[in-house]
Amino acid sequence: MSEHTNLLIIGAGPAGLAAALAAAPRAARIVLLDDNPLPGGQIWRDGPQAKVPAQARRLREQVLACRNVHCYSGTRVIAQPGPDTLLVEDAERGWQIRYDRLILCTGARELLLPFPGWTLPGVTGAGGLQALIKAGLPVHEQRIVIAGSGPLLLASAATAKANGARVLRIAEQASPAAVAGFAAQLPRWPQKLLQSFSLFDRQYRSASHVLAALGSDRLEGVRLMQNGKIVEIACDRLACGFGLIPNIQLAQALGCAVAHDAVAVNNWQETTLPGVYAAGECTGFGGSERALVEGAIAGHAAVGNRQAAQRLLRQRARWHGFADALNKAFSLDPALKSLATADTLVCRCEDVPYSALAGHGSWREAKLASRCGMGACQGRVCGAATRHLFGWQPSAPRPPFSPARIDTLLCLEETPGA
Repeated sequence: MSEHTNLLIIGAGPAGLAAALAAAPRAARIVLLDDNPLPGGQIWRDGPQAKVPAQARRLREQVLACRNVHCYSGTRVIAQPGPDTLLVEDAERGWQIRYDRLILCTGARELLLPFPGWTLPGVTGAGGLQALIKAGLPVHEQRIVIAGSGPLLLASAATAKANGARVLRIAEQASPAAVAGFAAQLPRWPQKLLQSFSLFDRQYRSASHVLAALGSDRLEGVRLMQNGKIVEIACDRLACGFGLIPNIQLAQALGCAVAHDAVAVNNWQETTLPGVYAAGECTGFGGSERALVEGAIAGHAAVGNRQAAQRLLRQRARWHGFADALNKAFSLDPALKSLATADTLVCRCEDVPYSALAGHGSWREAKLASRCGMGACQGRVCGAATRHLFGWQPSAPRPPFSPARIDTLLCLEETPGA
C-alpha cells in the first residue's frame, strides 16, 4: 500500500503546524504526521490534565480546517525504501508515502545525564514528568525535587504545582551571574518577560545540581550540591533534565548535513538535500516562537512562495537572538561530566556501566564491545549522554528507525509508485 503527497511534514508540534498552515494555500495535498495521539508536539502536549494554550488550540483548529491537509496521528517513520519515499506505521498498518517535498519538524528531547541512583523508580526527566502529569499521572501532595538546567525546570514545576504537588526545590546548575544576565535581557522579548513572572518560584536555586538519587527499591531522597554545600532532601519524585537536544536522527539517516548538533539549514530552512526542509527544535533549541516562525518559513519556501517567507526573516532573527542568549546562559558546567561513578549505568537498556565505556575511544568502539546503544531506545538516551561525557558522535541510525511490526517491514518489498 502506498500514497503520494505534494508535501510531507514529519512532526505536528508548533513548527509542523505552522508549516502546514503556511503551505496549505499552494499545495494540492499535504500529509502531516506525528507519533503523538494529538497534534501539538511535546511543548503543546495534550492530555487529560493538560491545559493547552489558546494559541495552540487556534493553530490546531486552523490546520484541521484545511481540507487539503491530512493529519496522521500515532504514526512513526520506520525506513526509507527509496528516494522521496518513507515507510511509516501506525497502530493498524504500515505503508509507504511518496512525496515531492519534505519538511522535518522532529523537535527535541531532554538530555539525561547519568548519576548514582538515576535508574530508581520515581526518577524521571523534567520534561518527562511534565508529560506524565499531562497524561494523567497523579502527583497530588507528592514531594518533588526538580533539577538540571534551563527554563524547562520552571515549566515542569509549574505543571506539578498546578496538579497539587509540593515542589521542594528547583536546582539550576547555571551560576547566579548567568541566570541574572539572562533575566536582564528578557525585556528584549516582552512576552518572555511576562512568562518569567508567572513561572517564578521561591524554591529556585542557581549554582545547584544533583549528586545522587537516594533509595533502595525506589526513590527516597536526593543529594544536591547547592552553592558549594551538600544538602539532602527527602522526596517522592526527582525530575532531572539538563536541557534539550535536537532530534536529528531521521535527518542524518536521510543524508542531511548536521552542524552544531542540529540539522543544518539555509536561509529558507532548506537542508543540504534539495527539496528537504527542517524547522523548529531539530535545527536548534529556542522555544515555540522560534519554531513557529521557522515552520512558517519552511512551509512557504517548500511551495515556492519565497516572498511570503522573506517577510518573516526579521522575525526569525529576533527569536534566534533569544535562543542564543538562552543557550549561552544555561550552558552546562563541565563539573557535570563527573557525576557518574564507575558502577553508574549509562546505557539503561543494556545495563552498561560507566566503567565499561570509559576506556573506549569512540561510540562505535564502545557499542561493539559493550552493546551500549543497542537496546530499545536505540541510543537516543545513552548516545546523547556519551556525547556529553566523552565527546563521541553517534553514527547515523540504520533502519528500522523505530521498533516495527513484521507486516510493516514487509512493505519494504513493495515497488515505490506501484
